[in-house]
This record gives sequence, C-alpha cells and structure tokens, in this order.
Amino acid sequence: MIYHLHELNKAVMTPLRLAAEANQHLLRHPLNPLSYTNSGRAMAAMFELFESTTRAYGKPEWGLKSTMVDGRRVKIRERVVAEKPFCRLKRFVRQGDDKGKLGHPRLLVVAPLSGHYATLLRGTVQAMLPDHDVYVTDWLDARQVPKRAGDFDLDDYIDYVIDFLHVLGEGAHVMAVCQPSVPVLAAISFMSAIGDPMVPRSMTLMGGPIDTRANPTVPNKLATSRSLDWFERHLLYRVPAVYPGAFRRVYPGFLQLSGFMSMNLDRHVGAHLQHFHHLVRGDGDSAAAHRRFYDEYMAVMDLPAEYYLQTVKRVFQEHQLAVGTFHHRDEPIDPKAITACALMTVEGENDDISGVGQTRAAHKLCSALDDDMREHWEQPGVGHYGVFNGRRWREEIAPRVKAFIARHRQEA
Repeated sequence: MIYHLHELNKAVMTPLRLAAEANQHLLRHPLNPLSYTNSGRAMAAMFELFESTTRAYGKPEWGLKSTMVDGRRVKIRERVVAEKPFCRLKRFVRQGDDKGKLGHPRLLVVAPLSGHYATLLRGTVQAMLPDHDVYVTDWLDARQVPKRAGDFDLDDYIDYVIDFLHVLGEGAHVMAVCQPSVPVLAAISFMSAIGDPMVPRSMTLMGGPIDTRANPTVPNKLATSRSLDWFERHLLYRVPAVYPGAFRRVYPGFLQLSGFMSMNLDRHVGAHLQHFHHLVRGDGDSAAAHRRFYDEYMAVMDLPAEYYLQTVKRVFQEHQLAVGTFHHRDEPIDPKAITACALMTVEGENDDISGVGQTRAAHKLCSALDDDMREHWEQPGVGHYGVFNGRRWREEIAPRVKAFIARHRQEA
C-alpha cells in the first residue's frame, strides 16, 4: 500500500513540479526584469528547491568521457561485457586498450547493492582509470527486472562475483566498496577452497561490514534492535503494476532514501538552505556542486527482498562470516583458505556506516596470509563517502591502493 501511495503522490505532484520548473525558468530569463532583483532570484530559488525535492530521479549517467594515460588524454567508451538478470558487467574501455594492449592490471570494482546506483562510485572509477583496466558491477533496479527472471539473494550475489572474475580472467584484481566486502570475501574464500585458477591476485575491501560487532554504528544497531520478521513486515512491498518488475517483493528505494536522509537530517536541511542562499547571491559554482551531489544522492533503486533479508540476517544480525558459520549454497566458507590473494583493507576515521575496525576484521579471518600479503589503512578525517570519493580518496587513499595492486601483480 505504501508503495502505491508513493506513486500516487508522485503523480499528484507532477503538475505542480512542472509549474515550478516553468516559473523558475521564467524568473531567470534575461529579458525578465525580475531576474535582476533579489526578490526575483529568491522566488526562482524557491521554485528550484520545490522542483528538485519533488522530482523522480532516474539512474545517473557515468559521464566518464576521457582519462589521462601515460601523459596523454584518451577517450573512454562504456561496453557491457556480461549481462545477468540483476546486473551488467561494464568495462570502461580506454582508447587503444580494446584487447588490453596497455598491459595495465584488470580491476573488478564491485559496487554496493544498497540503494544507490553504481554511479555513486564515479569518483572511484575515475581515479583508477589512468593505470587500470576497470570493470564495474552495474546493478539493476529490482523494479525493472521482470518477476519471471526469478529471485536474487546473497548466494546469487556471490555467484555473480565469481562469474565476473571468470570474465576478467586469470591474474585480475578486485575492489569491494562497502556492502560487497562480505560477498567478495566469501566468493574468494570459496574459490580458494576449490582451487579455482581465477582467484584474483589481490582484493581491496573498503568501508565494509565484515564484523559489525566492532564499533557498531546507528545502522548496525538498528539491524539488531528489530527481528527479521519486523523488517519483512514493515520494509518490504510489492512493485506496482506500472513497472516491468510488477509484483516483485522489494525494499523500495524511497524508503531507503528516507533512512539515509534521517541519519543526517540537519546536515541535509542545512545544505539546502545554503543552496538557497547561493542561488540568491548568484554563486553558480556552489549551486552547481550542490546539484551534482543531490542528483546522485537522490537517485535510488529498489532491492530484491530475498537479498535484503538475507543480508540483514547473515551479515548484521548473526555476523556469520565473522563467527565462522557462513555458508554458500550449503558449502562452508572459511577465509583461512585464502593463501594466494593479497588483502588490503581501508577504513575512514569518521565512518558512521561501517565503524572503524569492521573492515579490518578481515585480516583476522584471513589468517593464512603472510604478512607481506596484507595491508591496512585508516584514513584520518573522512567519513564513509570520503573513503571512496572526493579529494582525500584521490590524493591519499587511491595512490595507496594503486601501489598495493602494483606490488601484487605478479603471481604469488
């Protein structure tokens, strides 16, 4: 019912939003005398805020057109190299590197399936492109996946990671950002145990919930404060009939966005007030930066119900990987099986999603790795988002990750 009410509200607000958008353009037209007054700019700013907060945001574009390789700028084109019902494996092909001619490490970036689109990692991918052949898991919105495609759960996620590593081939590297740290570590543990030759040379786990008992955050505490039945009854709904995934059970994106916003509501309200003042003053650069951030932040997608419930139960409530009870399709998962894949973990000092120590816990689990095959970095002064995006990521974290991958390019 809530999903249908949300869709009804969106439909009702559409005429008002379009009117606000039209008035905004009218008040900013250079031939309109009001556009040169404070009152005119204030009214235009109010219309923009109304339009942006009532808009239905679609999937953002990656927008990565070029990068620097060996001191020269080369073009980039996106290519889907593998496709599954819930995910496309996308490769960012640099000019002249169609068949890996540049000889750079192949890197699988596993994006989180936790509400936002994979494009949230635009800055992550952009930083790695100059010296890596980058592939990324481009997850699909569950409401766009027809019900006949079947369900998708945590075991399927692990299978996807394994299959995609096989697409990259022997000698690849993998980076997991946030939530996929658990299925990636499980996938590599499974591959190592069966002697799969496609075990990557290195894995980098960044801001992930390997063991949420360490410094539990507000989301971690919420997951343990309610029963699994509560999450199923209050957060899962069926997709309305107007979408391709009609009648599929999902955790809707708009509910997730409400949760994201409520965690730092004062900061988001303050950001919008600042945006209003920037618009009135004519500060175009600051206003453009605000739009870029919130165009990405407000774009959310639905999650498959089975995957969501299993993640809550197995990762956040029972800590199965950390306590040694994790299974993949009835096969026990033991990270001690990993002996040939180097491990790097990265955390942010101020991370309020995955607390300090939660990702580092992977080192204790991967106890068979030699000391020269492991590394940990805690970045001072950054929160969760800053671990994989922004200036600190580009200037301080990414160079360390690149150096780690370079050290482990040769076969162990």
